[in-house]
Amino acid sequence: MRLHEHPELLDRLAASYALGTLRGGARRRFETLARQQPAVQAACQHWLGRMASLTELQPAITPPPYVWTRIQNQLQLETTPRLATPPRGAIGWWQSLALWRTMAAAGVCATVAAVVVGLQVNQGLRSEAGAQIAELRQQLQATPQIQYVAVLADEKSTASMLVTIDPTNNTLVLQRVSGFQEGGDRSLQLWALPPSGAPRSLGVLGQGPLVKLTAAEADVREVPTLAISLEPRGGVPGAGGPTGPVLFKGSLIQRML
Repeated sequence: MRLHEHPELLDRLAASYALGTLRGGARRRFETLARQQPAVQAACQHWLGRMASLTELQPAITPPPYVWTRIQNQLQLETTPRLATPPRGAIGWWQSLALWRTMAAAGVCATVAAVVVGLQVNQGLRSEAGAQIAELRQQLQATPQIQYVAVLADEKSTASMLVTIDPTNNTLVLQRVSGFQEGGDRSLQLWALPPSGAPRSLGVLGQGPLVKLTAAEADVREVPTLAISLEPRGGVPGAGGPTGPVLFKGSLIQRML
């Protein structure tokens, strides 16, 4: 029989084989087909791997001593030669067909229970993975998405200020890259220089090496140049433009990547 032409039937047989519910002649025929047909062998290995992964999720349990006693008794029984077939009434309890059917049914129930527990564990792992993905998305959203960059230099073309702008979070960051420090009665003020019209103030810088200001993309879109002027402490109103000397200036570049 070409089981690969019946994928649904092949999957059921492979699952039953891995669970141990496929027995007797049917199990032997399935093993023969697995040796002859690669598709059958692949399906069998797939389900055996799935069952093995489920058992790895279960905690290890040490069998009680009576289990080993029963196994030893059964092995001795199989190796002891039988001289005659005992009467029906003399059959021992360990040879009772009803007993072995009960034990087989119990084994099937245990296997099904293990599968159910494994599925529940897998669902828990999926839930945990979903929470981790959500957390990573939040971290990605919180990561600065730099879209505009400018290097402001003095009249000698010495870089003095690095400007990065994240319009997604409305964040503008300035980092001092030179040793320039304004006096205590002075402040540095950042300006946007549009192609036409008066300069627009983007904020007053603090004294620290790293300054964060608030700026939307509309404040810098189509602005070719940024500049920093030296103003009285606290800065000047943005409508009037710079009142002090422009110390640093540079082109604002929009990243394409």
